[in-house]
Amino acid sequence: MAEIRVCALIPFYNHPAKIAKVCRHLAALGLPILLVDDGSDEDSARVVEAVASEGEHRLVRLAHNRGKGAAVRAGLKEAERLGYTHALQMDADGQQHPGDVAAFLASMRARPEALAAGYPIYDHSVPRVRFYGRYATHVWVWINTLSMAIRDTMCGLRLYPVAAVNRMLERHDCGDRMSFDTEILVRWYWGGGEVVNLPVRIDYPEDGVSHFALLKDNLHISWMHTRLFFGMLIRLPRLLKRRWGRDG
Repeated sequence: MAEIRVCALIPFYNHPAKIAKVCRHLAALGLPILLVDDGSDEDSARVVEAVASEGEHRLVRLAHNRGKGAAVRAGLKEAERLGYTHALQMDADGQQHPGDVAAFLASMRARPEALAAGYPIYDHSVPRVRFYGRYATHVWVWINTLSMAIRDTMCGLRLYPVAAVNRMLERHDCGDRMSFDTEILVRWYWGGGEVVNLPVRIDYPEDGVSHFALLKDNLHISWMHTRLFFGMLIRLPRLLKRRWGRDG
């Protein structure tokens, strides 16, 4: 890769309290920032517009709320249009520690064709239901890849090689909602892509806001795991060959 150009990509939906701080931390690292407003309410839209007007930030607006997956896809398309080779996805709620970003940038320079995915390091603030509940997804991911190469698929801090990921998303959009973060990693692995796992410190503030729709998103995630399971069966010989090849 002749020249690496990286931006920060932040999908945003009604997180007005934290977004300015998140952007300040990323800007301090020298990262241009691409904000994708996923149909926020009027107050939040005004906040993110004001933040976007500062520094080297760009704002993409979706006309109505479509979900995190749709927002990230829109951001990745815009990142490629602007000439970026890599996009560092980070959540807008301030839960991820900005000090961990440097490791993702170092990984990008060492392995520019790999996708770097965070896995969470929790402190005492993590809700127990989230801590244990995400293991159901971990188990299904390990089954659907026949591998433990992906440590976590639900952490929102990751670094994408833009062009390769966009070509994959043209074939498989990976959904519009919360299931996107998991499906894109599984399909990346299915396609032979390398995944680098990096630790990310997570803080759950007492006043944190979650946009996870318990019934709707759990149904989407369950259907996603079902589809991926049958997709794994179709790819079984290739996945076994990859596993044995690495083990050998």
